[in-house]
Amino acid sequence: MVATYKRHILNFRRPSGTSRGILTQKETWYILIEKDQKRGIGECGILRGLSCDDRPDYEEKLAWTCKNIHLGKELLYTALTEFPSIQMGVEMAFLSLDSEDDFTLFSNDFAYGKSPVAINGLIWMGDVDFMLAQVEEKIQQGFSCIKMKVGAIDFAEELSILTAIRKRYSSEEMLLRVDANGAFKEDALDKLHELAALDIHSIEQPIAAGNWKKMRRLCEETPLPIALDEELIGVFSREDKVALLDKIQPHYIILKPSFIGGFTGTSEWVDLAEERGIKSWVTSALESNVGLNAIAQWTYHQGFEGYQGLGTGSLFTNNISSPLTIENGYITIDNNKVWTNLDQIFS
Repeated sequence: MVATYKRHILNFRRPSGTSRGILTQKETWYILIEKDQKRGIGECGILRGLSCDDRPDYEEKLAWTCKNIHLGKELLYTALTEFPSIQMGVEMAFLSLDSEDDFTLFSNDFAYGKSPVAINGLIWMGDVDFMLAQVEEKIQQGFSCIKMKVGAIDFAEELSILTAIRKRYSSEEMLLRVDANGAFKEDALDKLHELAALDIHSIEQPIAAGNWKKMRRLCEETPLPIALDEELIGVFSREDKVALLDKIQPHYIILKPSFIGGFTGTSEWVDLAEERGIKSWVTSALESNVGLNAIAQWTYHQGFEGYQGLGTGSLFTNNISSPLTIENGYITIDNNKVWTNLDQIFS
């Protein structure tokens, strides 16, 4: 068994804004395992500036992982505790190696193109006209759940956009989520009351991660369900996960496997949350279609209900072309399409 790795830069079709800045490119890394005329492909979906494994020794750890690939998935997973995106890539690559082909990692109806997964349409930050144009585009595309980034432009303008949507569509017709990426400050509770008046489903990470006491108070007083996202990043041990959930007591947690220990780490979060009556959904972390495909298959396999955040594959100009297709607010696999542009991984 041998393994190699390769870096790839994904280019956004158009600059995509969050409260942390404008994204024009996204770095990702692929792991390729080869054994007995078979291959396995995994993606290490790091996001610079956010992933806890955004460290100077990241590539060094990737090289170590490939050199020691003979140790196997379980031993490598344990050794990579502080590198969740590499844990994800290793899990994915071994699943791929053992699969019937490179990309059918789970045996289920989604993987075979027989059943879709409902997803939300993502509205990136920008000026009002740009955000309204995105909303109209998602509505025309048939989405019945929209998630809007908030916290970068004037909050009154963001409210006006959400108000315009709600005037046109009731909460029964359109589910609205918002994601603040930790941008709200001392007036967070006031803003949550204004959002709640618009029948918003939930808000992701209203204040910055690490303020457990303040977040707990918000979760107790909010009129709007709160979902933790960045809060989960960098929490490695089971004991620390238990402490976070018990201390904050959120309504939801957002699961990004590339940020929280791959499928194994994500499953542990799910189990601990369910024990406490906390619900969750899965979101991709701007992986290429290689990672998105694996996460979507796993999501279906785990039986997650509701709308998932898996609509990011069309964001890039140089993504690896795949059978993943988005139509009417669902992601599915189109068996009439094939994987192409694989030279970006293998050349």
